[in-house]
Amino acid sequence: MWFHTLFLCIVIVVQTDGHRPQGYVDTAPKSTASETQAQDGPRTVSSSGSFLGSWMETRRGRRFEAYRGIRYAEPPVEELRFKPPKPILRYDEEVDASKEGPACPLPATKVTIDEDCLRINVYTPGGNNTKPLPVIFFIHAGGFYSMTGRSDLAGPHYLLDRDIVLVTINYRLATLGFISTGDALAPGNNGFKDQVVALRWVQQNIRAFGGDPDLVTITGCSAGSRSVMLHMISPMSKGLFHRAISMSGSATSKAPIPHHQFDLAQKQVRIMNCSQTNTSEEIIACLKTKSYRDLGYSLAGFFDQFNSDPVGLWSAVVEPDFGQERFLTMDPTDAIREGKMHAVPYIISQTRNEFFWKALNVLKNETLINTMNEEWERIAPISFMLPPENSSVAVSRLKQAYLGGKKLVKDDASAQGLGKLYGDAITGFPTHRMANLMCRHSPHKVYDAEFDYIGNHSHYEDPDTKKPIGVAHHDDLIYLFTLSYRFPTIQVSDSKDSQMVDKMTAIWYNFARYGDPNPRDSELPELSTLAWPPMTPTDRKYLQLGEKFSVREKLFEDRFHVWEEIYPIQY
Repeated sequence: MWFHTLFLCIVIVVQTDGHRPQGYVDTAPKSTASETQAQDGPRTVSSSGSFLGSWMETRRGRRFEAYRGIRYAEPPVEELRFKPPKPILRYDEEVDASKEGPACPLPATKVTIDEDCLRINVYTPGGNNTKPLPVIFFIHAGGFYSMTGRSDLAGPHYLLDRDIVLVTINYRLATLGFISTGDALAPGNNGFKDQVVALRWVQQNIRAFGGDPDLVTITGCSAGSRSVMLHMISPMSKGLFHRAISMSGSATSKAPIPHHQFDLAQKQVRIMNCSQTNTSEEIIACLKTKSYRDLGYSLAGFFDQFNSDPVGLWSAVVEPDFGQERFLTMDPTDAIREGKMHAVPYIISQTRNEFFWKALNVLKNETLINTMNEEWERIAPISFMLPPENSSVAVSRLKQAYLGGKKLVKDDASAQGLGKLYGDAITGFPTHRMANLMCRHSPHKVYDAEFDYIGNHSHYEDPDTKKPIGVAHHDDLIYLFTLSYRFPTIQVSDSKDSQMVDKMTAIWYNFARYGDPNPRDSELPELSTLAWPPMTPTDRKYLQLGEKFSVREKLFEDRFHVWEEIYPIQY
């Protein structure tokens, strides 16, 4: 099983006493009645080559075609390690896409990992559609250091009841994907460049799978959500997508993003016991001698010992110009504010409670409570991922705002206050900032939402009752994808969970078609009560996605005002 990593759904089974992955049981769909043997699978041919797939079945019994584990770039090994991806433009032999590909290197003991991991998965209804179908391109979560696009983490069995083509991908993780030394040896962002090459693959090949290359919706949760926003300002991504959905994550936060993360590169070589770590040449030379497995399993060494914080490590960087194709040329906040983006219709959301469970980890442990109380000024900047500038002022203000200036104790007030502080610091405020920037500067409509539904399962369940007690980070994914690594498939029934699957997939389907989630006809009865207004600077309405839909305004702004005062920007 996975030990509870950063962005909860991270290829894990959630625990309550940490958040780093240790491995998980491989529960990818097996060859049963829903999937035939490879030789009986479907085939398709694109301008790049021919592909052999397999058959799967949705929760409503619809048979569909699955093409998994297709290489979209050359294996990033040996001399290609730490280099931008090299796209595969032609397949000389038929590609066997009938089974799962490997995950990118990470700490997983019971799933195949490999450095040759740049794989794409395509799921399609197939058949003789009268016109190409909308494409939903999903970028997985995991803090840029965990998870995969495999079908046990991004299962297609709910969305493929809709007339869409679903694409999921792997991209390089952690040091292998995001090392950035600030010079030509490692300018950074290779994991994002992997995503771009996958999007370009879609443009070249998706018609052969029944998809419309002119109707691509990029979607993502957590780290994937941050990726989605970055593609809207990356010069590499222009023209590759036409709508966007970001769930619980933003690249616009408390401070501008860096131009390098040399400190993480140095930490990596110390963890790997490299003898020379002073220059980028020494760092890259040493890390090229290490096995991908050792690099993947070194993740635990990056976290502070307090509550396994911080949950965020690698990030995008503004790349200096060394003559390379740059993924990011300016800070995201500046790019949005100056209109230097290729904006599209946009849905932005967060969950009601996000990272509330991290407070429970602290409050059930006397040592952690005492450490946080006694060393608040040292611990808080790490746990809440605060910029170093004026951090002492920030942690004092935040303690007053969320905890009434009081010490932590084992009571509900501390749990509520610290839980909201964790959630707002990691996800809530950055997402709020992104929504408010985009609704002011995008020429397209921006739809804001709060996911507020508690079903039978959650990424955090009470260890005694085994029941959900909040709406945790990633809980919205439960109703969009089958997450067979952890949760049972939600069967078709009159249950509220089954109805939520229908509602969530209908919203994505409608938005992928029209760039507007609202129903246009009676075709989608699940959305008959939906009337979702776009967010504007002066009318900041949002949709509360609960058991029933309701329109509200000023999402959590009573809490976010203190962040705006501490980290002000010109909107």
